[in-house]
Amino acid sequence: MSSTSEVGHAKNVANLQKLTQQVSVYTLYNPPVPNLTVANLQALYATANAKLAEVEDKRNANKNAIALRQTAFENLKTTCTRIINRLEILGLLAGTLDQAKSLNRSIQGSSKKKTISSKTDNEEQSTNNPISTSRQSFTQQTENFGILLQLLATIPNYSPDEAELQLTNLNTYHTSLISATQAVDQTEAELNVKLIERNQILYTEETGLYSIAQNVKKYVKSLYGATSPEYTTVSPIIFTKQK
Repeated sequence: MSSTSEVGHAKNVANLQKLTQQVSVYTLYNPPVPNLTVANLQALYATANAKLAEVEDKRNANKNAIALRQTAFENLKTTCTRIINRLEILGLLAGTLDQAKSLNRSIQGSSKKKTISSKTDNEEQSTNNPISTSRQSFTQQTENFGILLQLLATIPNYSPDEAELQLTNLNTYHTSLISATQAVDQTEAELNVKLIERNQILYTEETGLYSIAQNVKKYVKSLYGATSPEYTTVSPIIFTKQK
């Protein structure tokens, strides 16, 4: 479901087209300012609409990367539990086993089962915590898993028959977890660039869509008068300046 702010951006762009279509039929509409001409309004609408599409493409790519990361991590906690169970029967020194168990506890984290979220990491951030809790959790789990694997490499009698618990395959799995998180970070960075570009097109002072739309209304008001049907037709076309 789209957020209220995203709907607001799209509504502004849609309303620019509505405003442009209206003023294009006003016979006296001939603004002295180039960016208020019908041709420039039409070009601005096309540019803004295309940018909205680019934002959604990048947002979907980021959400897909997040879903793939979620899938990649699904078996991590179970795998770590199986590793600890194996270590407990090997007669290890208490310090070695305690270190492994401590790493496992960090990986296991909360006992509450989390549902897969369709939100991007940006959308999961709180105003008081600029670092996404989601990203922080996945990164920490990956780091602790890597340390656990380093520990396993120092244990000569860790040689399970199960392929998924063998150190070579565990290292491959660890690499896949790193790649999954990197994909989320990369797609988020690309999304952020498009969000900046969109905001520049829509909300830059004087040259952005919002300012231009307000100036179109002012020009119509000066041209036809505040009580004219021409102005009262365009005046209710709402544009909101998003934060």
